[in-house]
Amino acid sequence: LDIAVAQLRHAKGAVPVVAGSGVALPFRAHVFDSAFASYGAVQFVADLDALLAEVARVLRPGGRWVFSATHPIRWAFPDEPGPEGLSVSGSYFDRSPYVEVDEPGGPAVYAEFHRTTGDYVSALRRAGFSIDTIVEPEWPDWNEQTWGGWSPLRGRHLPGTLIIGCRADVRSRAVAD
Repeated sequence: LDIAVAQLRHAKGAVPVVAGSGVALPFRAHVFDSAFASYGAVQFVADLDALLAEVARVLRPGGRWVFSATHPIRWAFPDEPGPEGLSVSGSYFDRSPYVEVDEPGGPAVYAEFHRTTGDYVSALRRAGFSIDTIVEPEWPDWNEQTWGGWSPLRGRHLPGTLIIGCRADVRSRAVAD
């Protein structure tokens, strides 16, 4: 599923692709055993509660939901691979979205929404999920590459990724259905 039809044209393989929005999933209720979203999804949706409610709706009771996002701590540090990327430049608790426009006063062409780890946990609980795991992968010792604002230096001190695995809570689903 992707909101960008042009992106779906690049999909290869036997898995069907569907154009749609995560806050209005084009599927019946309780049809999936699992759902997954990678970096290009959750942090780009303004209404996290609406997204999670939709995921909960399409999962069967006990269904698994796993998503990854850029780790929220990243918002407090500049996106620089060197030593300057290790100094706090903003508040972790500043939930202002990052928005880009092509021209002053023009429409947003890119928006990313900051949430703290606690915000994710609270929103998941509100949507009826029970959290199985939270993973903050450590930078592997063998990786000496620099990619964008990430490098072995930053990676040894800050997590770059947040992965949360949870299940649609059978108890809350029985009450909601």
